[in-house]
Amino acid sequence: MEPKYKRILLKLSGEALAGDKKSGLDFITMKRYGEAIKKCVDAGVQVGIVVGGGNFWRGRSSGAMDRTRADHIGMLATAMNALAVADVLEDVGCEVRVQTAISMRQVAEPYIRNRAIRHLEKGRVVIFGCGTGNPFFSTDTAAALRAAEIEANAMLKATMVDGVYDKDPHKFEDAVKYDRLTYNEILSQGLAVMDASAASLCGDNNIPIIVFDVARTDNILDACMGKNIGTIVVNE
Repeated sequence: MEPKYKRILLKLSGEALAGDKKSGLDFITMKRYGEAIKKCVDAGVQVGIVVGGGNFWRGRSSGAMDRTRADHIGMLATAMNALAVADVLEDVGCEVRVQTAISMRQVAEPYIRNRAIRHLEKGRVVIFGCGTGNPFFSTDTAAALRAAEIEANAMLKATMVDGVYDKDPHKFEDAVKYDRLTYNEILSQGLAVMDASAASLCGDNNIPIIVFDVARTDNILDACMGKNIGTIVVNE
């Protein structure tokens, strides 16, 4: 069976990398993600990954610190996560390259779009660290930006819930899950999928977003194959 999406951008949050530990890195959980990503690569999917940094640093909760400095610390947190994910992927047999939006040539390649695409075409997983390289932008926006730049067929947003709800399912028993949404509905209803700039960027570039529960790691491959999981966000 051929994958529906031949090139994807997977957004992995820092919280997902922490697993049940809630902070830091849980390498047992991360290895499960790595094995799931390897299945996608073996199926012929070209995989780019953007990682968050919330397991190490949450800039908005850093008190009175200057916002720009706090965001720069968050970018460095994503670089640590990118290197850790690379190590796990190499351990399960993937060829990997890490590219960062902030130059740190001793540990990673600088982000260069054409080089990233070339790596993908050669079957390498490319992990993008340091967000967009600019403060005031979330890693969701970075994921949308990289998805557009590498011409991904879909953006996969791995979360801790099984899709998009009209309200927080952890707090409200009557929360209703959506199977399909449009970008306009996300923006007009203020649904907590991702920030508005990320949603607008994907909508403008006609990149579908698939939101799913990463706890079931087979969801990553199922999303690539076009199976009906989680919530899909598309244009009208």
